[in-house]
Amino acid sequence: MPLHVSFIVPVLNEAQSVRMALNDLQGWREEGHEVIVVDGGSDDATVEQARPLCDRLVESPRGRSHQMNAGAAVAGGEVLVFLHADTRLPLDALEHLQRFVDSPAAWGRFDVRLSGDHVLLRVIGHAMNLRSRITGIATGDQAMFVRRVIFEEVGGFETVPLMEDIALSRRLLPLSKPFCVNSRAVTDSRRWEKHGILRTILLMWQLRFRYWRGEDPIHLARLYYPNVTPSKAASPNAATKAK
Repeated sequence: MPLHVSFIVPVLNEAQSVRMALNDLQGWREEGHEVIVVDGGSDDATVEQARPLCDRLVESPRGRSHQMNAGAAVAGGEVLVFLHADTRLPLDALEHLQRFVDSPAAWGRFDVRLSGDHVLLRVIGHAMNLRSRITGIATGDQAMFVRRVIFEEVGGFETVPLMEDIALSRRLLPLSKPFCVNSRAVTDSRRWEKHGILRTILLMWQLRFRYWRGEDPIHLARLYYPNVTPSKAASPNAATKAK
């Protein structure tokens, strides 16, 4: 089956880095694949920087789940790749996505590597990939991808301020195990280094455990984003429009 991919990139105040992120996708745009940028209300130059480097620029309510749903709603590709603005795909990504399309899998993700040089970051990346293979749960940093018809069938991302990737993984698992790509996507390690690697590990373990116990993601988001008030969940496509 010929491959047609929609890369969906949620952004918010990424003026300093969005051009570099989108430049990496231009070769694939030239091959006929689609790049959709979804802005969550940036008040810097993100939109101006992104506009010439994408096929569609959409605005939506703030929050990755809202933004990724809004991008999926206008996507034309049969495969949706949800790519954080601080994550870079491997050069052979399309080869793996073609193998995915030719497989029976409904969805998948890449292995991940954190960008910093600290040895603990290598260990964390390895642990994330191993855990994902064992549990079948993927995170947004692993550049999740899914067949568009399947994404629509399961209702897209839950419009929650945190753990939307885990929630989607749980709904996709009954359909198939994830298609795990060995090639590594590289994600920025700034948050880990800024807040302390060990401290961030403990926080993530705490959040995952409390989510597993059924705690409200809105409350968990207050711990993860202590200086941001999470917005209430809204309809995935509410107030969405093309710019």
